[in-house]
Amino acid sequence: MKNLLFVSRHAPYGTGIAREALDALLGASAYGQNLSLLFMDDGVFQLLNAQNPSKLNQKNLSANLPALPLYDVENIFVHSESLRARALHADDLVLEPKLFKVISSQEVAELMNQQDQLLSF
Repeated sequence: MKNLLFVSRHAPYGTGIAREALDALLGASAYGQNLSLLFMDDGVFQLLNAQNPSKLNQKNLSANLPALPLYDVENIFVHSESLRARALHADDLVLEPKLFKVISSQEVAELMNQQDQLLSF
């Protein structure tokens, strides 16, 4: 079993990158790997509550995120400095606090060093 870290760095709308990251993660879940997901940079915007992308003719990406543990994605991390730089707080996020861990830049580096593969989106 390999340790795979998916790093999601882009805002949820405007491009398909955030959706592609989620699709790749869900696809990888079918192969029984040890999966982790890290939201950092503008990727933290994917986690915001009350998103309404209907005016953009797109589906709400954040609606799928609470179901990640059903796909064996139980290691979800959020970069604290990315939240702070965007004036966001853990209680602004769609995920229940028990589903993710807020980590520092030093902890991000440690997490990345523990992985067999990094996939950055």
